[in-house]
Parts: sequence; structure tokens; C-alpha cells
Amino acid sequence: MDSCQYPFDPSYGYSLGQLLEVKAQKEPKDFDMFWQLRYQNALELEPLPQTKIISENKFGWRVFEINYNSVGDFPIRGWLLLPSSGEVKRGFIVGHGYGGRDGPDFHFPFKDAALFFPCFRGLGQSASPFISSDPYWHVLHNIDDKDRYIIGGCVEDAWLAVSALLVLFPHLAGCLGYMGISFGGGIGALALAYETRISKAHLNVPTFGYQSLRLKLATNGSANSVQKYYLTHKKQVLTVLRYYDAAFSAKRIKIPMHCACAKFDPCVAPPGQFAIFNALSCEKYLFVLEAGHHQYSNQVQQDCALMLELDAFFASLGS
Repeated sequence: MDSCQYPFDPSYGYSLGQLLEVKAQKEPKDFDMFWQLRYQNALELEPLPQTKIISENKFGWRVFEINYNSVGDFPIRGWLLLPSSGEVKRGFIVGHGYGGRDGPDFHFPFKDAALFFPCFRGLGQSASPFISSDPYWHVLHNIDDKDRYIIGGCVEDAWLAVSALLVLFPHLAGCLGYMGISFGGGIGALALAYETRISKAHLNVPTFGYQSLRLKLATNGSANSVQKYYLTHKKQVLTVLRYYDAAFSAKRIKIPMHCACAKFDPCVAPPGQFAIFNALSCEKYLFVLEAGHHQYSNQVQQDCALMLELDAFFASLGS
């Protein structure tokens, strides 16, 4: 992989064997108490989802705009895809990258599923005048306060997305999956540690893994913003980020997991990605990507192979 366009090596000198040995350090003693309380509080909320159809048939899908209420009365917006014909037998929450999203994805092979694409708070359709939608600043929003840090709110948005989908389709209880890429992968790992209503999940180049190491490895993207802020707020930032380490959360995930982790990534350092996968003690599967957040010659072939694996991995969901 050509790293000449970067002022650092996005493989960080790790072989695949070394990546598979990466392990995060110890979490705070009250890690579970912190997250379990937030999860229970989220479960008590009524999401009150509302939908509006915008297309009766686009690539075989009925397309809806959807909104629901999340923690703090934050309005979350996004899209819902339903098959244009046939029965809905399973559902998926699909988390986005840090660039947000401007529409749903139509390429998934799950033609008997409800696909829910929420935009997490402050991003995409859930933009707010009080939160920057620029990843550089969004990732720093309330980073000095573990109870108010924006990433925690995004995790709550994911939990309330599950609640909203079950309000709309109560018969899908026990038949839900989660898929998240990059930012959505990290949010997924944090959420799934305590979420009991998701049966299977896939994380693609997930971020927020091994935070103490993430602060040290040269990188682009939102992690670079956190690193710069950390230089003048070290103790405060590290104290908060220990509660938002997706590798710590991954240890607590009990459902079958499929992960796509990259050996080369200029935005989400591979050791952090693999720390999440390595921490999983549940049934798990790994798809090794040549690169993440970087164009490469074999990318289309790998994307197709990954989609075939996901089709097989989620085949039992709802059956």
C-alpha cells in the first residue's frame, strides 16, 4: 500500500500478526455502572417515531423520512427503507461515518428487511445550531465532561433508534441487526455492550478503540483534533476518554459479531480497530481489509466479497 501521500505510515509498522495481539488497557472501575445507568434511562424514553414517504419505489425500496426523540429531547432524523414488495422479516440500524450521511444506502442485499439510517446528533439531518457538524469540532463537544460528552449522546441515539424501530415494527423483536462504519462502528461497539435488543452486528473500520494509544499515533480525521486538544488538557481528556473506549465496551458484547478491520488506515489507526475485534469474547468473524479511508486497486473486489460475507452472516436473522 502506497503511504507516500501521507506524512506518516498509516500501517504504523504493524504486521497482521501484531495487530491481532493488540489489547487495550484496563477500564475505569465504574465503567459498567456509568453505561448501564444511561442505557436504562434511555429505555424509559418514548421515541415517538414519525415517518413520511418520499418514494414508493427506488431501486426496489419504499423510502421514508423518519424522525424520533432521543435523550435530552434531541430530535433525530434519517431515512427508513422498506422493501417495495414482500414481508418485512428483520430490521437493521445502520450507523454512518463521521461525515454524516445525505441519504440512505441502497446496495444492501437484505430485501426482506427494514433498513433504518439515523443521523446521530449534530450530524447530517440531525444537525443543530448548538453543535458543530464539522467532525473536527463535533468530536470535541463537551469532551471535558464524561456525562455530557457528545459521543455519549450519539450512543443514546443508537439505543433510541432501536426503540423507534420496534415501535414501528414490534414483530421484529429478536430479529434486529446493527451495522456501522468508522464513526458508526465505534458508536456501535459502545452501544452494543449493553444493548439487549440487537441479535447480530457488523462493525467496519470502527473508531474509538484503545483511546490511550489513539492519542499517540499520528493520524488524520477527528482523532487528530482530539490529539491537538489533548496536548493542553491531558489529564482531563484521558479521564473522559477512558469511558468512551470501544475496546473496553467490546469485551462486554455477547452477540455474534462480524468485523472488517483494515491493515492500513490514515484516519482510524489499525491498532485501535483490531483492539476492538481482539477484545470480543463472543462468537466473532474477521474480514481483513487492505485499507480503510483510502482508495486502493482491490477495493471493489473486497467490497463485493465483504457484502457476500455479510449476506451469509445475517442470513439467520429473522428466520
